[in-house]
Amino acid sequence: MRIAVIPARGGSKRIPRKNIRDFCGKPMLAWSIEAALRSGCIDKVVVSTDDPEIASVAIAHGAEVPFMRPAALADDHAGTTAVVQHAVNSLMEMGVVVDEVCCLYATAPFVEGVDLARGLKRLQDTGATYAFSVTTYSFPIQRALKLTAAGRIDMFDHRYAETRSQDLEEAYHDCGQFYWGTRDAWVAAQAIYADHSVPVMMPRHRVQDIDTSEDWERAVLMFAAWRQGGHS
Repeated sequence: MRIAVIPARGGSKRIPRKNIRDFCGKPMLAWSIEAALRSGCIDKVVVSTDDPEIASVAIAHGAEVPFMRPAALADDHAGTTAVVQHAVNSLMEMGVVVDEVCCLYATAPFVEGVDLARGLKRLQDTGATYAFSVTTYSFPIQRALKLTAAGRIDMFDHRYAETRSQDLEEAYHDCGQFYWGTRDAWVAAQAIYADHSVPVMMPRHRVQDIDTSEDWERAVLMFAAWRQGGHS
């Protein structure tokens, strides 16, 4: 059985109640649930939460909440891998046969069902341990700048000061959206950023972290523009 696990704790600090706050007409969490349900490749959508209100919203939008997440995995220091590991182990203890598992973040409104299906195919076709969403940096990381102690500008690496952008190797970053993995990989808490993982490429216009109020406002504008382009 293929499972989607959506981590959604109740203690968001920078954006209070972020996971169920209204985002363009729906609770934020609902967009991820609906994408998983539309993917055609996920048999069970499970929300891992410590919060009864989040659990109610999740169930109302078609997900299952077969267990409540323990407090030890719901504080500011709990890692995603440990949360998914707990979810997989809990489901197996309930007798659920688990094969591939997709960790899908609750704040991923730009993800579509076809993206999740594409990610599963990458996992299966390549024999990888994980397949997760990545995108390109919009600016060459080799020419990144930093502030000195005196408040002036310096380069991280002066070797690239005169190198043309088109001559620099392209760099990628995690989109923070979804992570397909085998059951055994999640249970063993294997590292995701490793050579047993493969990328699922996403366009930059559908990638936005949502951790601050500024992020939220930018995401709303991006989402509105995207939907005006014919996406629903």
